[in-house]
Amino acid sequence: MNKLFSIAGLAIALAAMPAVAHEDHGKAMHGGIVAEAGHAQFEIVAAGDRLTVHVTNHGAPVATAGASGKLTALAGSSKNEIALQPAGDNRLAGQGMLAPGAKLLLSVQWPGQKPLQARAVVK
Repeated sequence: MNKLFSIAGLAIALAAMPAVAHEDHGKAMHGGIVAEAGHAQFEIVAAGDRLTVHVTNHGAPVATAGASGKLTALAGSSKNEIALQPAGDNRLAGQGMLAPGAKLLLSVQWPGQKPLQARAVVK
């Protein structure tokens, strides 16, 4: 009977672990807009006419060396495409502005891999 309770306790503890491990998953860490694709989490931060995209995987930084990307912003009938280049560590950067309410499509690709695509909306 004690084994049954031990196994049940272990199962409950293991079931609760992902919730604890992903406590900050999906939350903006730099004051930007969060978008996800597969295991990657992208945070798009606009400051003036400069955009920075922070890339993580379950909170761990993902190196962007060799990566490239494009951020497409759709606002009404306007379409703005912004090229993104590595900007050190786990960041991509480009020049452009985002209008409130714009729909975003982010595409990021590392050499030899399929591109990851994520969607978000500017608040």
